[in-house]
Amino acid sequence: MSVFKIRRIIDQIQDRSYEETLMILELMPYRASYTILKLVYSAVAHASHNIGLSKTNLFISQAEVNGGSIVKKWRPRAQGRSFPIKRPTCHITIVLKEKSKSKSF
Repeated sequence: MSVFKIRRIIDQIQDRSYEETLMILELMPYRASYTILKLVYSAVAHASHNIGLSKTNLFISQAEVNGGSIVKKWRPRAQGRSFPIKRPTCHITIVLKEKSKSKSF
């Protein structure tokens, strides 16, 4: 997917808690939000299973999208011609952190 399509969703979920992120992603009308939802589920499952963090205390501290390679294909057209198709890809990085238990004023 294009970097710009993903970035408009990533900007909405950055610095939000896990539960709030799930609600935002489920209600967004964009097709790319399902892909990011699966990525957030995977990141939280990794943090809770491998590191032992609680799901309720996690929040997205950093989320970034970088452009990847462009997949180039050819589409056949009329009279033996061909038309190039360029499918952009992207790399999504999500960093989770645990909320601190002590609040400082």
